[in-house]
Amino acid sequence: MIFNTRGPFAVTCMTLIALLTVSRSVQGKIFQKCPLAKLLDSHQISRTLISNWICLVNAESGGDTSKKVSMDNLTSSYGIFQINSKEWCRAGRKGGKCNKNCEAFLTDDISDDIECAKLIYKDQGFSYWKGWVNKCKQKPLPDISSCWK
Repeated sequence: MIFNTRGPFAVTCMTLIALLTVSRSVQGKIFQKCPLAKLLDSHQISRTLISNWICLVNAESGGDTSKKVSMDNLTSSYGIFQINSKEWCRAGRKGGKCNKNCEAFLTDDISDDIECAKLIYKDQGFSYWKGWVNKCKQKPLPDISSCWK
């Protein structure tokens, strides 16, 4: 089969293919409570803190691995934990305290996100994340007891 690569139909088809490719590449995984709890547990996060981590993720990103938020201070926050480029990573190259390219935090594999978030927690605690402060601190946390059954 031969396709005409000129004309409005060809341009429309190429534009549609390009849009589908772009939209597919920016879609992220939305983590649900129990799969995320088990993944956090496998990264040696204390089970007594996992409810806080789940609440933090829900408050910061809604569990969306592809979330990126640009800030007024010309930095951006990336991924499921909304790790900020000012101190913890560098856009377009490795760097920051986590020595990561910020865009690495936008993938469905969140192992590197978890390791960086653990460094942030060790350095600043949950208070680093304003979502946790506003929605989780001294508030009821998600019940994850059914996740271990």
